Amino acid sequence: MTIKVGDKIPQATLMRMKEGGPKPVTTSELFDGKKVVVFALPGAFTPTCSAKHLPGFIQNAAAFKAKGVDTIACLSVNDAFVMGAWGENQGAGDKVVMLADGNGDFTRQLGLEMDATKFGMGMRSKRYAMVVDNGVVKALNVEEPGAFSVSSAEHVLQQL
Repeated sequence: MTIKVGDKIPQATLMRMKEGGPKPVTTSELFDGKKVVVFALPGAFTPTCSAKHLPGFIQNAAAFKAKGVDTIACLSVNDAFVMGAWGENQGAGDKVVMLADGNGDFTRQLGLEMDATKFGMGMRSKRYAMVVDNGVVKALNVEEPGAFSVSSAEHVLQQL
């Protein structure tokens, strides 16, 4: 079953690159008491993700902060090393938290997994963006396969 507006984010542990290597971050640490915009995508370093999706959130980070967003997080079913390298490559800095859902456990809990085996990518995340306030989903924008519009930074900004 897919998560929907009004649902509480499930408990899970994700990974984030920090100095010294990958470190766990729980969904409680990430979402409790905060307004968070999380966007997910099929893979780091992939064309649309690198040319449009992540850059839009990096470029609009100040606008999100001005609208009361505490954290912008990018999630992918990749490992923390890949997500860390991609964030560095894209200049995410402290504007966007790069989160790895290496085994796809959190993505499956949300019901937002995508089978990309025919592309040699295994199970991945659908492309989506959501606004989460104190652990509760306030907006959820899931893209149709191959599309990029409702999960863009500009679209999410209009929803805040």
